[in-house]
Amino acid sequence: MTNVYPSTHPLVAHKLTKLRDKKNTDPKKFRELIREISALLTYEVTADMRTKPVSVETPLARTEGLEMKEPIALIPILRAGLGMVEGVWSLMPSAEVWHIGLYRDENTLQPVEYYNKLPIEPTVSVCLILDPMLATGGSAIATVDLLKRWGVKRIKFVGVIAAPEGINTLHKHHPDVPIHIASIDDNLNENGYIVPGLGDAGDRQFGTG
Repeated sequence: MTNVYPSTHPLVAHKLTKLRDKKNTDPKKFRELIREISALLTYEVTADMRTKPVSVETPLARTEGLEMKEPIALIPILRAGLGMVEGVWSLMPSAEVWHIGLYRDENTLQPVEYYNKLPIEPTVSVCLILDPMLATGGSAIATVDLLKRWGVKRIKFVGVIAAPEGINTLHKHHPDVPIHIASIDDNLNENGYIVPGLGDAGDRQFGTG
């Protein structure tokens, strides 16, 4: 698949295995693992970010370094995407956070928007869409649509697991959006859930399942 970047890092695979474990991973541990995986993925997602030279004073001498050039926004898709914010924020504390509220209609499997507080004009150059699950792709497509209408030029999707169907659907509508993911799973079942998956990421985070 082009423009899709599943992680090959052993630590990501290790933590993802624990995340999937329904028997031994309670909501508290699930949230910790989501946060940790998100931080690890951030290292890979930001590898091509633009930088600018800066001069700093060390205790011994002045030296030249680099700092991030582009303002970045995190766009967690409510509610499951909330759990990924802290992991990314731990590495990029100056990133803005804007929330998009979408839920999936269980009959049509289509996204329904219920919350959007984006300002009129874009305040950033790069948006990272955060959602643990890329299943049917509907919510991701709707979010990219919103961000492009907002005027953002660079958009990336960051998730934990994805189904091939969701990847194909997102790229059919937005082939320019890179997908960074911890793992590509086997398929969607008849109810639109990823298999083997990890269950409902929102329910498992917030203890509501």
